[in-house]
Amino acid sequence: MPFRSSVFRKLFLGALALISVTLVMVDFYWTRYAATRQSDAAAVHWRVLEISALAAAMALLMALWFSRGFTRRVRRLQSFADNLVQERSPQELARDADDELGALAASLNRTAVRLGDFIDRLSVESARREAILTSMVEGVLAVDNEMRVMFCNPAFAQAVNATAPVPERLPVLELVRDPVFLEILSRAVVTGKSVVERMQVADAGGRAYAIHAAPLANTARGGAIAVLHDVTDLERLERVRRDFVANVSHELRTPLTAISGYAETLLDGALEDPENNRKFVEIIRAHSIRLNNIASDLLTLSELESGRPDLPPEPVPLRAALETAARVVESEARVRGVEIRWGALDDALIMGRRIRLEQSIVNLLDNAVKFNRPGGEVRIEAVSTGNGQARVSISDTGIGIPSEDQPRIFERFYRVDKARSRAVGGTGLGLSIVKHVIERMGGSVGLESQLGKGSKFTITLPEAGEEAAGGEATRTEPRP
Repeated sequence: MPFRSSVFRKLFLGALALISVTLVMVDFYWTRYAATRQSDAAAVHWRVLEISALAAAMALLMALWFSRGFTRRVRRLQSFADNLVQERSPQELARDADDELGALAASLNRTAVRLGDFIDRLSVESARREAILTSMVEGVLAVDNEMRVMFCNPAFAQAVNATAPVPERLPVLELVRDPVFLEILSRAVVTGKSVVERMQVADAGGRAYAIHAAPLANTARGGAIAVLHDVTDLERLERVRRDFVANVSHELRTPLTAISGYAETLLDGALEDPENNRKFVEIIRAHSIRLNNIASDLLTLSELESGRPDLPPEPVPLRAALETAARVVESEARVRGVEIRWGALDDALIMGRRIRLEQSIVNLLDNAVKFNRPGGEVRIEAVSTGNGQARVSISDTGIGIPSEDQPRIFERFYRVDKARSRAVGGTGLGLSIVKHVIERMGGSVGLESQLGKGSKFTITLPEAGEEAAGGEATRTEPRP
C-alpha cells in the first residue's frame, strides 16, 4: 500500500501540513472580515490570493528542499552501484534514514559484499585456468566464429614459430598458414562438432601433431578450441619398433633359412657324401652360433633398456679392463693381420660394472679388427683428463664410415656395409650395446671417422671418488 512507504508518507504529510496552514490563514482573515465588516469583498479576495500565493511559495520551497535531499541520496546510491564492479572493495554505503532508500542502501551493501566475493573467486579461477593453459606442454588455441584469436598459449605459439604473446582478435590466417589445420579449425566452428586428426604442421618444422578441435558452444561469440599434442617422438618410437621387428625378422630369417636348407640337403642324401657333409655341418654350426649371438645381444639390450636397477657400481681399474678386452680379440687380429698398438695408459679408476665395461670395449675392438684392412692397426689409449673424467680412445686404419651414416651408427641392427657385416659375423647390435652401457655408467661415446681413412671411437667416463680409489690397490704394470 502507498501509505506503508516512508517517502510517500513524508510527501503526504508535508502536503497536508501546507493545506492546513493555508486553511488556517484563510479562516483567520475571513473571521476578521466577518467581525469588522469594514473591508470590502474585493480586498478580502486579494488577501486570500496573497495568502494562497504565499502558501504555494512555501510549498515550493519545501518541495525544493525535499527534492534536493532526495536527489542527493539517489545520486549517492547510483554512484555506489556504478562503482560496484570498477572498485574491488567499495566503501560501505551509510544508511542515513530508516526509509525505502535506506533499505535500498543496506541491500546494495549486501550485494557489494556478495559481488566482491564472486569477483574474487572468478579472478582466482581465471588466474588458475590461465596458469594451467600457459604451462601446458600441449598447444592451445581458441578462436571465435570469425576465426580470430581469443586465446593462444606459449606452447602453441612456439609450435607455429610465432612470437608470444599473441594479440587477441588476430586473424588465425596471420598466425597459422597451414591449410589443413585451418580447414580442421573451420570445420569445428561451422559444424559445431569435434574433429580429431593427425597431421604435420608446416610452420612447426614438419613435426607431427594430433589435433583435437572442439566447438565453444557456451560463449556469446561461438568459435572453437584446438589442442595440439606433439606425437613426433611417439611416431618415431613406433617407426623404430616397426623397423626393429622387421630387422629382427630379417636377421633371424637368414641363418634359419641356411640351417633349414643345409639340414634338408643332408637328410636328402648329402650325409653319405664324404666330400661335402662335414662342410654342410660346419655351415649349420656357424649359423647357429650367429643365432645364439643375436639372441644373447638382444637379451643384453633388453636388460639394459628395462630400467631395472643394476648391481651396485664398484671401482674398476680402466687399464686392467682394456688389457682383458684386448686379449679377447688378439687371436682374431692375428688371423686378419691386424696389429694392436698401445698408446698412453693411465691407472684410472672408474665406477661401474667391470663385465659390462669389458663387453663394450670388446665390441669396439672387434669392429676395429673386423673392418680393418690386412696389415692395418688398432690403437688403444686411456688418459685421465684431470677434471674427474677418464677418456678411452680406440682408433683403426680401416674402411671408415660415411658421414651420412654416422648419426645412425648406434642404432640397433644398423649396418653401413650390410654384406660385409654379415660376412664377418656381426649382429648389428654391438654399438647399440656400447652406447647403452656407457650411458648407464654416466659416460658418453663419440665417433670421428673419414671414409677410407679409419674411425676413432672415444669413451668418456667419470672417475671414481677418492674414497673408492683409496679402497682399490694401485698397481702399475708394464705396458703390453
